[in-house]
Amino acid sequence: MDFASLIAFAETAVAAKPVNLWGALGCAVAYSASLLATLDAFADLVAARAQYPDGHLAPGVGLRFTSKLAAAAIAVIAAGIVLALDNNWFAFTSLTIAFVVIIGIGVIVLRRHARVLRTASRN
Repeated sequence: MDFASLIAFAETAVAAKPVNLWGALGCAVAYSASLLATLDAFADLVAARAQYPDGHLAPGVGLRFTSKLAAAAIAVIAAGIVLALDNNWFAFTSLTIAFVVIIGIGVIVLRRHARVLRTASRN
């Protein structure tokens, strides 16, 4: 390795963009806020179903549920794009996996609650 190639290697190493930790922190906050908004929407849906066992939801409840889910989706997609543009694949992957797992658990709870309500309404 001669001196010119050593200089070129050093310039390439310096030019490499480091991971933006502040951006990752902001995206983690966006993911967690989206997660809480989604779980809050699920809780609203469960509470509304408990009030109306026939499964009929008031339009306001449906609007609130879908608006929380839409806001959460927009925030998660935006945070994912920021992490991808920063090449922070570790944060992108770990936050996405955690988000999907928690939302999956919420969906399982919602389905279970709906099944309990159907069984109770049959009896």
